[in-house]
Amino acid sequence: MNGSNSIKVTNTIDQSVPPSLRVDDAPRESSDRNLVSDFAGPIVVFAIFIGVWYLLSTQLLPPQKRFLLPTPHRVVQEGFLTWSAGEQRGLKPIMRSLWDSIKIAVIGLFITIIIGTTLATLMATRRWMERATWPYLVALQSAPILAMTPLIRALIDGITLQRILVVVLIAFFPIVNNTLFGLLSVDKSQHELFTLHGASKLTRLRKLQFPAAMPNIFVGLRISAGLSVIGAVVGDFYFRQGGVVGIGAQIDIYRGRLWGAELIAAIILASIFGLVVFILFGLLSKVAIGKWHTTTRGR
Repeated sequence: MNGSNSIKVTNTIDQSVPPSLRVDDAPRESSDRNLVSDFAGPIVVFAIFIGVWYLLSTQLLPPQKRFLLPTPHRVVQEGFLTWSAGEQRGLKPIMRSLWDSIKIAVIGLFITIIIGTTLATLMATRRWMERATWPYLVALQSAPILAMTPLIRALIDGITLQRILVVVLIAFFPIVNNTLFGLLSVDKSQHELFTLHGASKLTRLRKLQFPAAMPNIFVGLRISAGLSVIGAVVGDFYFRQGGVVGIGAQIDIYRGRLWGAELIAAIILASIFGLVVFILFGLLSKVAIGKWHTTTRGR
């Protein structure tokens, strides 16, 4: 009798619980909601942005200034769908200039990673070097790069080298700072364990400090990668000679000629390049350390 009553109660409870609240369905429902929110939020913000853009272009700006902010469909038509419409108009010159800036950014970032990681390693293993060089690194980070452009132009020959140097100067500090912080943040007890085993400095670096510092190193890489794009565009503005070189120079030409559609298209493509670089290093971080470090799990 008691058994039948308990069965009836259980059946009543099961029937009274809505399907969406049952334990077995909860994880799937939560996953679906997260998936929708991940896509719905950016789509809504993008729609609002386009709406405000149209409002500014067609209503809020005075009629004599509306050519400075073309409507989105005009930007798409003239800046993206038109391949070539003259020497400097259309998508072709924008992509050519963007490719030139990409090469400068990649070369500058590669040099920054090599020199920055090496310097941070030396600073972590030789504290006198850290004390000697750290103030100058902070000063370099604080220095106005734009004010240094006349000096760079006077000391270095070659537009390409000048532009690469700007990228290195802008992107250098984050990789040094984050690598040094990661190498020096290893737990003291782990250092003592390696000392008990008589590990050399090289073994300690290779098997303890660098693996533990990988999350910090990748944070520095992501920051420096984004700054390398900025450095490439800044270098384009101030170091050019002869024909159009770099997306920054192309943007400056569009600004001078008041070609609003091409100007906005070039800015959008330069921004997409920076976003792609940021996402690429984020994925690289997941591949390298995502399986064993807690800072990248669940992302």
